[in-house]
Formats: sequence, C-alpha cells, structure tokens
Amino acid sequence: MSFTKLSVSVLAVAALSATAAAAQTRTNIQIAGSSTVLPYANIVAEAFGAETDFETPVVEGGGSSTGRRLLCEGVGEGTIDIANSSSLMRDSERETCAANGVTPIEIRFGYDGIVFASDINGPGFAFTPADWYMALAAEIPMDGEMVANPNMSWSDVNPDLPDQPINAFIPGTNHGTREVFEENVILAGCEETGAFEAMTGMGMDEDAAEEACLAIRTDGASVDIEGDYTQTLANLDSTPTGIGVFGLSFYENNTDRLQVATMSGVEPSTETIASGEYPVSRPLQFYVKAEHIGVIPGLQEYVEFFLSDEIAGPGGPLAEYGLVALPEAELDEVQATAAGL
Repeated sequence: MSFTKLSVSVLAVAALSATAAAAQTRTNIQIAGSSTVLPYANIVAEAFGAETDFETPVVEGGGSSTGRRLLCEGVGEGTIDIANSSSLMRDSERETCAANGVTPIEIRFGYDGIVFASDINGPGFAFTPADWYMALAAEIPMDGEMVANPNMSWSDVNPDLPDQPINAFIPGTNHGTREVFEENVILAGCEETGAFEAMTGMGMDEDAAEEACLAIRTDGASVDIEGDYTQTLANLDSTPTGIGVFGLSFYENNTDRLQVATMSGVEPSTETIASGEYPVSRPLQFYVKAEHIGVIPGLQEYVEFFLSDEIAGPGGPLAEYGLVALPEAELDEVQATAAGL
C-alpha cells in the first residue's frame, strides 16, 4: 500500500474540519468493525485510557464491512471515528464516504494469517485451496456441465484427508476475513483444480465463472458465522468434526482446545506469515475519519499511541497477542503519517 495517497487525503482535513463541529460534544473515541482487529484495539484502548489523560475509547465489533459502513455514514457526534478492518476498503465504499463528506485515512498496523483449525482431539488436516473449493463449492463442473457438489466427506474431496463429514464454519459476509478467504482460498482452489478453465470452456465469461467459483453450498455442509471467533469456537465445541476458519492470533490463544491445519504444506505461524511463505495472510488496518481529527479529543493521540514502537512493535503487547508486526521501515513510514494527521 502506498502511504503517499494517505498524505494527500490528509490535506483535506483543515478545509473540512468545520463540518465536524457537531462532534465536539462527544469526549470519547468510538470504534467499530473487524472481529480480527477487535482484541488488538481493546488492548490499545485499555492502555490508552490508563496511560494518558484521555477517556478510554469505546471499541465494538460487528465485522469489517459493518465498521466501514458506519464510518461512511457521515460526520458528527452520532457517527464513529475509526473503523477496524481486516480487508481493504472497496472503491464503492470510498464513493459512499465521499458522498457523505467523510475522508477515510487508511492506517496499516500489522499482518495476520487465516488459519483452519479443528478439535485438538480429532485427526490432523493438511489442506490445499483446491480441497476447500471442492468441499464448499455449490456446484462444480463435471462432464461439460455444472452439477451440485456431491462431496460429503473430506475423503471424498481428497483421499489423503480424514474420512470425516464436511462441517465447515466460515466467516459471514460481514467479515473482512470472508473476503480474504474467498479470494486466497476458494477462488485460488477453483483455479488450482482447473474448474475455472472448465467453466470458461463451457461458455461462461470470466466474471460469471468467478461468481460460480465463489458460490458456497447451502446444504448445511458450510455454515456462515456472523459473530466473532468465539462463536466459531462454540460451534466446534458442539460439532467436534467441524473445521473453523480463524485468525492466527485467536488460534494461538486457544491452542489448548484447537489444532491447526497446514495449507499447501506450510504451517501458519508469525514467522511463516512474516516471510510470506504461508499463503493465506492479509494486512490489518483501521480507517480514521479525517473530519474528526482535532475535534474528538484524543483521536490523533490514539492513532500515534497505537502505532508506537512500544505498542505495535515486535516486542509490544500486540505482538505478544499474535500480531505479525510491520517491518521496521514500514512501521516508521506509518508512524510518520500518523504524526502528520
């Protein structure tokens, strides 16, 4: 991501600050969004309230797309200041923000991996994206036509996998994790199996083939989780044969209950994500409402506090929880951007 773009966005703050006058009566920072970012933001908010003279920010979840939607609703006391997000803001969301007088400033603070975990007492799994596509696709191409997915067990998908029913608990469409899961796993698996090529060979254009790749079965083998990772974990407790999709940090804080699968032969860890070896990773970021900077007490200070070496650096509490910290040069660049808000 280029932070030059962020600096340009910030130039609009002075001109637009007058429109945020209605927000002046609120004295605490309000944050919502990604369930993946939620524990990190809670750690920072609690430390910020304890170590500064500002009020402790109010942090809520709801999912990345929900947070971004709330951020873009407008300017003023009744709107949030920061949207946490495990996926990047879409062009359409930026257009909505602009239409409502909102300038979102993107701040990246680290990286995370998406992992596939199951009951610690069950069999181990070694997945590829192709396995997940063949397990969860609503329809797959066979003999020149699209047919309902016939696979009912993981061994149907791949004989090297355990003979266990397909019970997948995946993030709902309100979560940024879902977007990365679809692109880096389901779509990648569709291409890996040759299904995408088969669909275009059947006469579909590329957009239609991609839509077909991403259509998830609705026969009960896959369940969307609209809540946070604790809900996914609860589903695994009640369905011991299930496989859940989590962020790496959540898994690492629940290793007494979960075991993690490899993906394409690589076990997820902070080291394999930092090196780029693990194939299902993504940046984590939050979006700050430029119009509230200098209006909501402590907003800029919170951003700078969040990005400080003591908090977001390799030895800080976020890394201890499971964040893959930004490389030093990238963190320096983001810190400079925050200082100039």
